[in-house]
Formats: sequence, C-alpha cells, structure tokens
Amino acid sequence: MSEFIPKEYKNEQVTIRVSRELIREIDKIATRFNLSRNKFINQCIDYAMAQLIEEATEQRMAFKE
Repeated sequence: MSEFIPKEYKNEQVTIRVSRELIREIDKIATRFNLSRNKFINQCIDYAMAQLIEEATEQRMAFKE
C-alpha cells in the first residue's frame, strides 16, 4: 500500500454568485475547448488580470512622458 502524504492545496476555494445565463455560456465554451468550468474560469481570470496589468503599465508610461 502506498504511503499517504498530506499536502497543502495550491489553489484556494472561493464562492462567487453568477447568473444562470452566464453559467450556461461558460459551460458551453468550456465544453467546446474540452475544459472543466473551473479551468476555463481560471484561464479567463488569468487573461483579464494580465490585460489589466498591461493597461496599467501603459498608462503609467504615458503619464511619465
């Protein structure tokens, strides 16, 4: 029998409220790309955060000029 080694999760669980219509759209797109709802939402969040950081950086650069 293999040895059980408890590990800390790398991801944290959060709860959000989303409209049923948006959940249907999320599920439809996630299925199209063969992703779980969780993986798809995480990729969307990662993309949005990267865009916000990029825009903030560009705004700071424009302000310095």
